[in-house]
Amino acid sequence: MSKRSDLDAFQRYREQMNRRILDSGHLGIKRFFNLDTRADEDGALSAKTKELLGLVASTVLRCNDCIDYHLIQCAEQGVTDEEFHEALNVALVVGGSITIPHLRHAFDMLQQLRE
Repeated sequence: MSKRSDLDAFQRYREQMNRRILDSGHLGIKRFFNLDTRADEDGALSAKTKELLGLVASTVLRCNDCIDYHLIQCAEQGVTDEEFHEALNVALVVGGSITIPHLRHAFDMLQQLRE
């Protein structure tokens, strides 16, 4: 399986499971998902900036699924490699050396997105 198909599989699985979760009809879950979606819209901060913030937070929290999600969203917002690198540097400084494996993951996924 190619690396790109791994990324595609992640996106398909995420979409499938989000549909299943939302189809449960639970009001609290629906409200949280809506809040999460709306938080990334343009406001005082651009959607691009918010996605970069999400990438930094996800790296510091060491969540590779979240890193993947924010990398994809950042790429769709037109984030440059230099902007990615600066954001990931902030994550490294804040999170420390324990985030290095997640930094590796982010760089790998970024390369896949760029191919």
